[in-house]
Amino acid sequence: MSVRHLLATQVLAQPVGAYALTSGRLWSAVAALLGLAGIVAGALALARAARRTGGFGRRGAVAALAAGLAAVVIGAWVVAAAEGGPGAGYGIVGGWVDLVVGPVAMILGGLALARSRRTA
Repeated sequence: MSVRHLLATQVLAQPVGAYALTSGRLWSAVAALLGLAGIVAGALALARAARRTGGFGRRGAVAALAAGLAAVVIGAWVVAAAEGGPGAGYGIVGGWVDLVVGPVAMILGGLALARSRRTA
């Protein structure tokens, strides 16, 4: 066994703290925030489409679709790149949350977009 191999195993085998912000956790948190913003935008757009008032409805629906899609893509990337389970520092739990929150935002955005087209 070489010195380089021993050094790499010692550095990589260090446990990650429960509250340490790793890159996987950061990406999954960013995607979760995008998904939540998409849910808010989609809900507001859906409410505006139901009241038949203009303004935020169509733009909010498109924003919800885009934010939901970004959350799904980033969440899938985090889950695919994770090499460990929950608590390992790869952000896999947040990635799974992103894969739930993202489609909800996309569904709300799609419903709002369909309603805004129907009423216009």
